[in-house]
Amino acid sequence: MFENVSFISSVYNLKDVPHNALPEVILCGRSNVGKSSFINSLFNRKSLAKISSSPGKTRSINFYDIDETFYIVDLPGYGYAKISISEREKWGKLVSGYIHEGQNIALALHFIDSRHKPTQLDVMLNEMLKTTGIPYFFVLTKTDKLKQSEFSQSAKMVSEVFSEAKINENLVLFSSIKGRGQKEIKKIFRNMFY
Repeated sequence: MFENVSFISSVYNLKDVPHNALPEVILCGRSNVGKSSFINSLFNRKSLAKISSSPGKTRSINFYDIDETFYIVDLPGYGYAKISISEREKWGKLVSGYIHEGQNIALALHFIDSRHKPTQLDVMLNEMLKTTGIPYFFVLTKTDKLKQSEFSQSAKMVSEVFSEAKINENLVLFSSIKGRGQKEIKKIFRNMFY
């Protein structure tokens, strides 16, 4: 399990989405929230997903094949201010178009930086997932930057915005550096796809 992991393609237009009818796990969240690091650390591949030090670099939908059993689909991050308004609108259309039209989406992982309160864009994404009926989990990233005493505080900050967010149910504390949360995520995938 998780032995054969490969990058398939980057898609800039919805008509170019791969037509393999595998179930998909979509990764969504703000720019620079740690989705690429999540992919690399979860599957123990250093450069499977390209990591950029400057936020807003991922402008495509990136597909990864996991054991020919399901796709990980990394959606472009949102909320990064230094790109043009037209570029942002194009991005928004690509992401919301994919979420609304995706036939094979089995699960969404909504990434939130554990150090920060969810933003209005996070709320909009959550509403979009609810509207489309896609099951979702919250993944709080960068927990290696928190003190042990701040973990429950971070989870509480998210559940104040999203009342359905519950630790050990649909909220995972994750660190790509320390490996925290990997077991929980792998268990979710195993139960869904294997």
